[in-house]
Amino acid sequence: MSDFQPGGSGQEPTWSGQDPPAYPSPGQYPDSGPYAGPGQYPGGPHAGAQYPGQFPGAGPSGPRASFGSRLGAWIIDAIIVFFVSLVLGLVLKGSGSILSLAFEIGYVVYFFGSPRGQSPGYMATGIRVISMDGTGPIGYGRALLRWLVSIPSAWVIFIGYFWMLWDRERQTWFDKASNSVVVPVSAYPIN
Repeated sequence: MSDFQPGGSGQEPTWSGQDPPAYPSPGQYPDSGPYAGPGQYPGGPHAGAQYPGQFPGAGPSGPRASFGSRLGAWIIDAIIVFFVSLVLGLVLKGSGSILSLAFEIGYVVYFFGSPRGQSPGYMATGIRVISMDGTGPIGYGRALLRWLVSIPSAWVIFIGYFWMLWDRERQTWFDKASNSVVVPVSAYPIN
């Protein structure tokens, strides 16, 4: 029977005066059992979790490149493409802009579609592009698709680029379109 007695017909509830049971002090908790260590939650909603309360699938499926490393790589590549385009524009005048665009497309497709999956900027920051399934490079066709989708990704305040900040797999729109991810070379070495 409970120590709490509800009041009736407008009366206040009453308590018999007994204190609730005391909670154990730190160090007196019961043994947490055989599944107390990191990564030792084998079943139920925490299967594979590194700590209690972590749900598998809440983060990326593997190591991913940080926003900072991707931004640094983009800046390096943008500087390279800018200077080559500037030279082409100055030397070739009118046809320089068409060749500059062709150079940019070729640069992206060649480097990201290659077996390394790295442009000079990605090499400098230690990251690379691989297929989402982890099988290796994305190839030249998917690298071209990646470049094409990077254009609308930049239209509205670069939302397609910033998408990686809240995406579970840390993918931009062009990563998603080309079914690729950007990963650290340290976690996915080049064969």
